[in-house]
Amino acid sequence: MKQTCLLLLALFAFACGQSSSPAAPARPNILLILADDLGYGDVQCNNPQRGKIPTPNIDRLASQGMRFTDAHTSSGVCSPTRYTLLTGRYHWRTRLQAGIVGYLERPLIAPDRLTLAGLLKQHGY
Repeated sequence: MKQTCLLLLALFAFACGQSSSPAAPARPNILLILADDLGYGDVQCNNPQRGKIPTPNIDRLASQGMRFTDAHTSSGVCSPTRYTLLTGRYHWRTRLQAGIVGYLERPLIAPDRLTLAGLLKQHGY
């Protein structure tokens, strides 16, 4: 009995003596979906009655997260959209005035230009 009391007292003293540093706040998960050639009403979360494509997983994500529903584009191809998404800059501020970038061309994004990926990396992602 005496040993049990001493053991419990030692454990209690040990537990009280431990200083725990506050945990760093958890960073939120970021999921960005960019669908090429997909109309606003094609997925069922935006058009439940007439959505052409069954999208149960996208619908579930949309119901639990944030949807960006008001966007405009100045081009009908994906290269300018991707450039703008990565840099936050209008595509006409580069040599990409229209059309599609070829894979053998020099990169549109200057090496010193901050991108979305670089910004996230700076914040520990």
